[in-house]
Amino acid sequence: MALLFLSSAERAAVWVAAFEAAGEKIIVGEEAVTDPAEVTHLLCWTPPKDLQRYPNLQVVISSGAGVDQMPALPAGMELVRALDPGIEEMVRDWVVMATLMLHRTMPAYLEQAGQGQWKPQAVSHARNARVGIMGMGRIGTLAAQTLGGMGFKVSGWSRSGRAVADVPVYGLQDLDRFLGQSDILICLLPLTAETRGILNAALFAKLPEAAALVHAGRGAQLDMQAMRDALDSGALRHAMLDVTNPEPLPADHWAWHDPRVIVTPHIAAVTDHHAGALHALEVVRATRAKSPLPGRVDQNRGY
Repeated sequence: MALLFLSSAERAAVWVAAFEAAGEKIIVGEEAVTDPAEVTHLLCWTPPKDLQRYPNLQVVISSGAGVDQMPALPAGMELVRALDPGIEEMVRDWVVMATLMLHRTMPAYLEQAGQGQWKPQAVSHARNARVGIMGMGRIGTLAAQTLGGMGFKVSGWSRSGRAVADVPVYGLQDLDRFLGQSDILICLLPLTAETRGILNAALFAKLPEAAALVHAGRGAQLDMQAMRDALDSGALRHAMLDVTNPEPLPADHWAWHDPRVIVTPHIAAVTDHHAGALHALEVVRATRAKSPLPGRVDQNRGY
């Protein structure tokens, strides 16, 4: 049983040390494979085209928290996303930062700063701001708890409508009601067939007038032209994006130069190499024990 590691040399140094300390075999790079039948696990962002080279491959582990870049895997092969509590906390921190920046009209102040203008904007208490979070998984729940603790009126929306302590959560059929009370809309959804393009003109039209958008889900969920139209019409006042469509965002794209929009280059979270290695070791051991795989993804649902 061995894990084939296909990622950066910097990450490899940490993973090799962790695997050797645990007594588990790791192979760095396909060129180092001497017996393809040894490979039972694969760590990568996207797998090699010829997976049939590895007849005993059981599990593919994404090197990041996202899995929408993965192709459909052969039947019987499991897909696992990276698990690292640090990822959840970092994304939570970015979301809270973005929410506060939009709540306190920071895009307007940044534009004024570039023009040397000293002009106070209206200030509103957090308790008067309604924040809606699309995607109430681990990160969404953590963000909801943090923002709620700061006084914001937080609600959530998810396909299942699964209850979360102290946070009203709306289900699939209640999307319009949820949107209608989201002064600041946060998207943390996974990318699936149902969520691709979900941030579109029809959705923006259902938000309260002059709402704000925080997007840290996946770039393909956002119709950038529809967002621009919503900004121009006043349906949106500001947006802060960590993911874009396309991605990376071209240097000449309008969103870089629009003072109503703040873009960061998909940096809300960075996987900790050591934590990633420990999670991979848990996956290897769970496979051996025929136990549930931590971070397993339902490939039909996309999460």
